[in-house]
Amino acid sequence: MEKKDFEAWLDNISITFLSLTDLQKNETLDHLISLSGAVQLRHLSNNLEILLKRDFLKLLPLELSFYLLKWLDPQTLLTCCLVSKQWNKVISACTEVWQTACKNLGWQIDDSVQDPLHWKKVYLKAILRMKQLKDHEAFETSSLIGHSARVYALYYKDGLLCTGSDDLSAKLWDVSTGQCIYGIQTHTCAAVKFDEQKLVTGSFDNTVACWEWSSGAKTQHFRGHTGAVFSVDYNDELDILVSGSADFTVKVWALSTGTCLNTLTGHTEWVTKVVLQKCKVKSLMHSPGDYILLSADKYEIKIWPIGREINCKCLKTLSVSEDRSICLQPRLHFDGKYIVCSSALGLYQWDFASYDILRVIKPPDFSNVSLLGFGEIFALLFDNRYLYIMDLRTEKLISRWPLPEYRKSKRGSSFLAGEMSWLNGLNGQNDMGLVFATSMPDHSIHLVLWKEHG
Repeated sequence: MEKKDFEAWLDNISITFLSLTDLQKNETLDHLISLSGAVQLRHLSNNLEILLKRDFLKLLPLELSFYLLKWLDPQTLLTCCLVSKQWNKVISACTEVWQTACKNLGWQIDDSVQDPLHWKKVYLKAILRMKQLKDHEAFETSSLIGHSARVYALYYKDGLLCTGSDDLSAKLWDVSTGQCIYGIQTHTCAAVKFDEQKLVTGSFDNTVACWEWSSGAKTQHFRGHTGAVFSVDYNDELDILVSGSADFTVKVWALSTGTCLNTLTGHTEWVTKVVLQKCKVKSLMHSPGDYILLSADKYEIKIWPIGREINCKCLKTLSVSEDRSICLQPRLHFDGKYIVCSSALGLYQWDFASYDILRVIKPPDFSNVSLLGFGEIFALLFDNRYLYIMDLRTEKLISRWPLPEYRKSKRGSSFLAGEMSWLNGLNGQNDMGLVFATSMPDHSIHLVLWKEHG
């Protein structure tokens, strides 16, 4: 057929084809395909791929591609990365998508990181760590052996763990190596706290003492309590030490001289916890930067101003039951903004600015669960059998770890949380080191540690 005749025929066929219904058009195409040979079918295949299989990520502006990708879940995005190098490049560079995915997993976001490929790598690291937590594979255990009698007191700071024992000694351990750095002779220890130079101990002999690590010498002795001293805290800047005792009192001492500056009364049970902390919020009673003293017994938490005046009055008393029918668990969290304590009714969180209860978290079978640590994203809890991690955004338990038959302490001094920064959100660097430590019936210390990333 001549070209001119072919063009005329094609025009007539096209006009007729356009007038057909969709069903008739399909039948016509099916018939033409059945009459086609290999050359025609190959031609048809090549042109259909161009018309139907358009790479929208390649054709769209990058901003529109990022907008569309925001609607896909991370797992789907990871699958899409396998489509082509171009897709992997575009999807990996979608910072907002991967940052959001990391936040949803409970990871901290550093907006100063400019590398567009950084956050996909962080997400892959995060999803691995969260899977390890879910599968009970995120931790490992170790032991510290060295005491010859029961260990009543533990305190952790910056990779170092201090243990106080009935064998009249206190030891300072490097958690990462398990080595004992210092061992000094003391009195019986019911509470310990330390820094680089000194150790402060509360004792069953009703006194508090300050010791020098390097020499083991007792540099100060604080006498005045008439019952065992169950908790101590101090601040070098204020030159103040505070102690809580079985004699129902809290005493405020001059750290440098050992002089008793104040005795705070009002508790009607053993004072098992004292906390000296800077306030971070403003209220009618305190301003940001003010130092606040908290003391807790079996039923109440009392809040005191730090001053050297005599007859210092309690600012506020917090409790979970007016008739004292519900006991507080022997742990207390205060970060300057919130007070958190657990009880048989659940986990109570108070706003420190107003002293109002913000929320009560009641996971299943909470009656025997105690608080170890509380952050913006996670809480660390435990009972007689397990260590638990709770996602505070959903109030769901996301992980647990089995615990051995550890030594029980009604005062909560024989167990503690280790590193706590991860409770405000994991970041790939803070999930390392000590998670939990407790004394054991054989006088050893059982450690739960983060495993290194796989």
